[in-house]
Amino acid sequence: MPHSTYQTGSLRRPFHPGERLGLHQLPTAAADLILLGDLTGRYAAGSYSKLASNRQSVSLRGNRQGAAEHGHRITAAIACHVARAGGTVDQLTQLLLHPEHEGGRHARNIALRSGQSRALAYIGRVWASASAAVSSTTVLESRHHAYEVLAALRDRIETTPWLGERGRTALRVLRAHLNFAEIAGGLLHHASERQTAEEAGISRTTLRVVYETVLKPRGWLRRLRVGHGREGSTWYLAESKADRHSVPAPQSRFRTTQYPPDLALEEWPTSETATTADVDSTVIGQLMGHDAFAHHGLGSAALVIIGALHARPAQTVGDLVGSSSVSRATIYRTLRRLVDHGLVHHVGETWTLAPRALEGFGDYPPEAAAEEVAEPARGWDAVATWHGTAGVTSRRKAVHAAERAAYQQALERLSEHRSKAVVLVHDGHQVLVPAPRPDEVPAAWYAPDGCVLDPVTGRVSPDWRIATDGRLILITPADQRSYDELAAAHAEARSEWESAA
Repeated sequence: MPHSTYQTGSLRRPFHPGERLGLHQLPTAAADLILLGDLTGRYAAGSYSKLASNRQSVSLRGNRQGAAEHGHRITAAIACHVARAGGTVDQLTQLLLHPEHEGGRHARNIALRSGQSRALAYIGRVWASASAAVSSTTVLESRHHAYEVLAALRDRIETTPWLGERGRTALRVLRAHLNFAEIAGGLLHHASERQTAEEAGISRTTLRVVYETVLKPRGWLRRLRVGHGREGSTWYLAESKADRHSVPAPQSRFRTTQYPPDLALEEWPTSETATTADVDSTVIGQLMGHDAFAHHGLGSAALVIIGALHARPAQTVGDLVGSSSVSRATIYRTLRRLVDHGLVHHVGETWTLAPRALEGFGDYPPEAAAEEVAEPARGWDAVATWHGTAGVTSRRKAVHAAERAAYQQALERLSEHRSKAVVLVHDGHQVLVPAPRPDEVPAAWYAPDGCVLDPVTGRVSPDWRIATDGRLILITPADQRSYDELAAAHAEARSEWESAA
């Protein structure tokens, strides 16, 4: 559980080592989970299924595996509640091993099957993980507190130097996840790769590179659960614990001033770009999806420079090097592009945005020669057309839509174990004839009372029955249950599965 939204007012006082249970000191949801178990099935989602080895389809776990996974999630949730309340591992053990507490059934089952020492060791491992998770996350007391945490994280993002082209791309991806988190109302949110790529205005290939080389290693993002099917991945935003990028000072003039590049950002750091940044990430989040800021358009450098000038107008090139974390050569090149469209103006050595630059409309500078502006921009669509990047976003969305449709069809085929259908041409029309499934019973095999006719002899086969869903059930001598008992067991298992899911 990365964060919690319970009210701290329900905690009367912290645990003390000599107390026995202390359920009254826990939130109501935690006390109900301990006493009654997971009645709503909140912790059952994903417990009874898993991603298959092909990483595309979902396969079912065995009943014992699913129940064990479900029980482990309940145990971990209880451990997190106790850790947040200031409890100890001994008090957690008392809560879990109490015979009347349904939430501790998994721990008691381990004690019955493998012994008390194995159960205590398991509780100790769960407690260690819960303590580490609670100490490294923030308790969100209310939705207002969640937005305060998101605002503080946004400030941290805006003052972090994002060096190099890959660093600026990482800023776009992180801003996209911040948009999703603000909609979700907390640091925990759901997003797929295609959804994030469309929000940030980049390709999926670039997105994956940024994930693996910048955001995940530096602790900005954590993927808690990989998405599959129609569900996106579960992400948790966190403030990077990595130290700010620093550059070692040369000890003498005879030593080289060239330092190895940052392996993640592929950037040669300099004394200019090692300062604290100052950009408006809200502006970046609003503009980064436009075609004008695609790879072959204005690019991420223009996006960051516009964000820096919006946060603090009238900056010199030296100021922009520090506030935008962009090298001096790239700033001059990018400012030249923006000047061509009339999006930025300069008076002396200071640069400012045009009055309607955020809308993509440029104009002639009031105190400069009109020849500086080739043609004032008339919206971001016109800028994208000028650079030849118009339609990149729509084409990317169309490709993603086709990929989603193909992925869903593949999942359906794998889940139903279908083979390729046969296409027949009848009277000039193509007729699709799906191949029969191996467990489907042809109509010629049906017999009264759920019996199965042998297609060779035409007699009733005593070992086979037809289930209510039209599939075959083999009753062997090892299984002494009747057909009615098997049908009842199937209905009960299906009901448990639907309630858990």
